[in-house]
Parts: sequence; structure tokens; C-alpha cells
Amino acid sequence: MRALLVLLALMAPFSSGCATYSDKMAKVMETTTAGDFEASITKVEKIMGVGQRGQMPEKIESETALGLLERGTLEQALFDYPGSSRDFIVADRELQVLDLTDDTAGNIGRYVYSDSATLYQATPTEKLSLNSFNMANFLANGDLRGSRVEARRFTVMQTYLENSGIEEVHVAIGSYLAGFTFEMLGEWQGAIRYYDEALQAQRFESLGAPIRRLAPMTSFRGKMLAQVLAQGAAEEEREGAADLLVVVSVGRVPFKVPKRIPIGAAVGMAGAWISGNPEVLGHTAMKFVVYPELVPNGSVYDKVRLRIDDRPAQLELASDLGAEITREYEEIKPRIIGAAISRMIVRAAASEGVRQAGNQQSAGLGWALALLTEAVMVAMDKPDTRSWMHLPEQVFVFRERLPAGQHEIEVMLGSGGADSIAKTVTLQPGGYAAVVVTSPR
Repeated sequence: MRALLVLLALMAPFSSGCATYSDKMAKVMETTTAGDFEASITKVEKIMGVGQRGQMPEKIESETALGLLERGTLEQALFDYPGSSRDFIVADRELQVLDLTDDTAGNIGRYVYSDSATLYQATPTEKLSLNSFNMANFLANGDLRGSRVEARRFTVMQTYLENSGIEEVHVAIGSYLAGFTFEMLGEWQGAIRYYDEALQAQRFESLGAPIRRLAPMTSFRGKMLAQVLAQGAAEEEREGAADLLVVVSVGRVPFKVPKRIPIGAAVGMAGAWISGNPEVLGHTAMKFVVYPELVPNGSVYDKVRLRIDDRPAQLELASDLGAEITREYEEIKPRIIGAAISRMIVRAAASEGVRQAGNQQSAGLGWALALLTEAVMVAMDKPDTRSWMHLPEQVFVFRERLPAGQHEIEVMLGSGGADSIAKTVTLQPGGYAAVVVTSPR
């Protein structure tokens, strides 16, 4: 018994110093909000244990793959599309998708509550967003073949989710960009299928003209195409015209922080997702449950505007990723809390066993050992607050056929347009140009 007491005493200082992922990322978020993306990359690389700008970690483990998602987003914000694409591809190879279908309370607990030492498991929305943002990287870099590969990965993940019974995930920007990619490659059937898919998730006025133009070249007629085709005939083609695509992503999706609630309230919220006998909690000294709660991230920008050649142009909301992340979280929240309670039951049972053993020597020693055991286990069981914290909250899109030649693009972020990003693009006849602006603030 004396050896156990010494061991627990030695473990206590180490367990109390373990910061959650959101704790570690707090300073990164400050510099990102201030608009210093270079400083944020430096901080993320320090967390990953990387010494040089753009260097890959020697080993992908724990938070490293997630760190690549953070750095990849920041690189895209700095218009470093090749660097961003590199990080997204490596992260995509390492990340698995969180199984939300038939996890037991114990399994879901490992992924979203306590086992933060395991490789990060991306949510369905995060996984589809990864492929979507990487398509944007390739398109901005003029690499249609690379974008096509990413579109295929996007479809593979969609199919996996559908086969798993998860049908509510709609990262519409991914379908939109995949359709654009296939259209620019001259693969009309694939393009119009993706456009139909995008329209099932979001109304896109900008897809009307492309769909009417492509419809005569393919026999495919999906759920939404009939409505579009009924609105009128295809416009007459302008000789030498080219396509301009603009993708603007702003804000950051909600993120997780530790939250404590009374045991009674937690049991009511968790319902059937508790494993073990809750009656043992009557012996525990800890009368609250700590779990990862989703909280708003906030955005510096309340408005996004676009001008093409000094005239206003209408951006469309393509994906509200913040809303999708929130809906996804709320669906599994009872399981998250149930897992937290289940782990409390294990701790309470362990501390009760230690108490009874200690009582053989004295009642005071038994209670002291029980309290110490429980305190150490609680401290070591930090809630898993990992998430893709730089994932933009909202994604807007614009596309139009313009005459070949040089065009001025201006993206104005915020009500006053103080943050303005200007780009000049040169459209080749029959070609395209993609302008991708990302500001995770």
C-alpha cells in the first residue's frame, strides 16, 4: 500500500501539467485573429516539433496530422498553394474518419473524450472539407489533373459515409469545385453529375448557365437538373470566352474546450450512452463531469464583397461549415457525455477499491488513498479538445464567363472593406483562372 501511495504522489505533478489541444493552440489563434499568419505557422510548427518553415515532421503521431491541417490552411491564406496542398495530402493519408455509426460508449470515449494521445480522427465534415480545400489549391495553381485526383478522393469519402448510413454531411463547395474541374477537363458527364450533387445541398444561381450549356452533351438527368433546364435555354456562346472562378473562405468553425457540468445533469443528457453502474458514483468525491464542449470561434469579418473589373459581383454562400460542424457535434454530444460518465464510473470503482484496501490499516488512510487515486485519474484524463481549429467557417463562390484578356479582381473583407485583396488574372480563350482567397480570422 505504501508503494501505491508513493507512485500516485509521483504521478500527480506530471498529470496536472498536461494541456489540452485548445490550450496549446490559444496563442496560435491570437496571432491568426490579428492577421499574422506567418507567426501562426511558426507556432504551429513548434507544436508539431518542426524546426524549419515548411518542413515535414519526422513522425506523424498524436496531434501532428492535425497540425498539418492547421498549417495547410494558413499556407493557403498566404497564397502558398503548393505548400498547402503538400500538407493536406500528407494529412489526408494519415487521418481516419471518426466512425459515428455504431461506436460503443467506450469507443467514442477514446476518440472524443480522453484518449488524446491517439492519432486524431477527423469528423466527416472535416474530412470532406480537406479534399475540397485541396481542390481549391490545385485549381488556383492551374493543375486540373491534381484537382481531379482530389475530386475522386472527395467522392470516395462521400461513398464511404453514405454506406455507413451518414447522409447529412453536405460540403457543397466540394461538389461545386469537382464539377468545375471536370468541366474544364472536358468530362461533361462527370461535371454535370457533380453540379447536380451540389444543387441538392445548396442553391447555386451560378450553375444555371454551365448546366444548360452542358446538358445537350450528356444524357444524365439528376434530381435538380430538370428545374434548372426548365428555366430557359443555353445562352449563345461568346467566341474566345473563358471562365473565372473565385473562392473566398473566411472565419473559423467552432472549436472544443473543456466544460464541467454536475453529474446529475450529465446523466440526464447522456441517457443510454452510459456503460457501467452509475450507482458507484455515490462514492466519488468528484461531483462534476468534464467533457469537450463546442464553442463559437467568432469572425473578424461580418461581410464579404467582390468586384470584377471595378463592378460589383455577387458571391454565393457555398458551404456554411460552422453550421455543419455544430450539427455534427450536437448529434454525438450525448455519446460524448456518456463516455465521460463511463470513465468516471471506472475511476470511482478504482478509488473505492483502494479505499477499502486502505481501510484495513485505518479509515483515514483509506479515504486519503481513494481521494488521491481519483484526483490523479481525473487529472490524467484530459478531455480531447482536438479539432481543425483553422477550418474556415464560411465558403463563398463566384464564377462567370468573361472575355479573354486581363481582369482585375478585388475581394473586400469586412463592412468597411479595410482588408482588401486585389488580384490581376489573364484569361486565355477557352481557358480558366481560379482566384482563391482564404482568411481564417
